[in-house]
Amino acid sequence: MSGGVERAQQALTRLLEIMRRLRDPVGGCPWDLEQDFASIAPYTIEEAYEVADAIARGVPKELESELGDLLFQVVFHARMGEERGWFDFASVADAISDKLTARHPHVFGDAEVNSAAELNRAWEEHKARERAARGAESPSELSDVPLALPALARAAKLGKRAGRVGFDWPDERGVRAKIEEELREVIEATPGQRADEIGDLLFAVANWSRHFRVDPEEALRLANAKFERRFRAMETLARERSWTLSSLDAATWDALWNEVKKREKAGESSVQ
Repeated sequence: MSGGVERAQQALTRLLEIMRRLRDPVGGCPWDLEQDFASIAPYTIEEAYEVADAIARGVPKELESELGDLLFQVVFHARMGEERGWFDFASVADAISDKLTARHPHVFGDAEVNSAAELNRAWEEHKARERAARGAESPSELSDVPLALPALARAAKLGKRAGRVGFDWPDERGVRAKIEEELREVIEATPGQRADEIGDLLFAVANWSRHFRVDPEEALRLANAKFERRFRAMETLARERSWTLSSLDAATWDALWNEVKKREKAGESSVQ
C-alpha cells in the first residue's frame, strides 16, 4: 500500500473520530448536537459553491481548504445517518464505489466504448435503468433532477432530460425563435403575468445556452463576476475624481463603464 493511501486513511479516521466527538451527547459540541439533515443542508450547498469559487479564482490553497469543508459536510451527514441506523460513512463510500464501477464497465469490465458520444449514451441508459430499479411504477425522465439546484442550472438539466426522448428544439435557431417569442410575451404581459412570462424567457435562455454546450449557471456566474469587477473599478475611478456616486447621472455612469471596459481590454492586450 502506498504512503499516500495510508496517509489518506489516517486523515479520514481522524476526521471521523472528530465528528464522533462533536456529536457525543456527553461532552460534545452543543451546536453540532442541535443540527439535523435539514439544518445542515444549506451549509452543504454553500460549501459546494465555495469550492467552485476557489476553482474559478485559481487559488490552490483555498481550494484545498474548501474541499476539506465540503468533505466535513459529507462526514457530518454520514454521522447523523449512523446515529439513526440508516447508513454510515463506510456504506456511503461503498455505495458510490459500486455505482462508479457499474457505470464504467469499459474501465472495470469487458465492455468496449469507441467514442465519447457512445460513452455518454451508455451512461445515460445506465442511469435510466437505475431510476427504474428504484421502484417507480412510471419512472419519469425528469426523476431525480434535484429541486435544490439553482433554478438556472435546473432549467438546463430539465431541458436536457426532456431532449433525450425527443422533446427539444432541433437546433439553436429553434430556441432563438422561442426566446424572441417569449420576449414579446414579456413586453405584452400585464403586471400580474410578468413574473410567469419572465420565467418562461429565462427557461428558454437556459436551454439556448445548452444548445451551444455552455453551462448557463457558469456563464451567469462569470457575468456576475465581470459586473462586480467593473462596478468596483468605476467606484475607484469616481473616488479618485472626488465624485459622489449617488449624484452621478446616467451619462456619467455610462462614460465610466466604457472607460473601465477600455482599460480592461488594454490590459488584456498588453498581457497577450
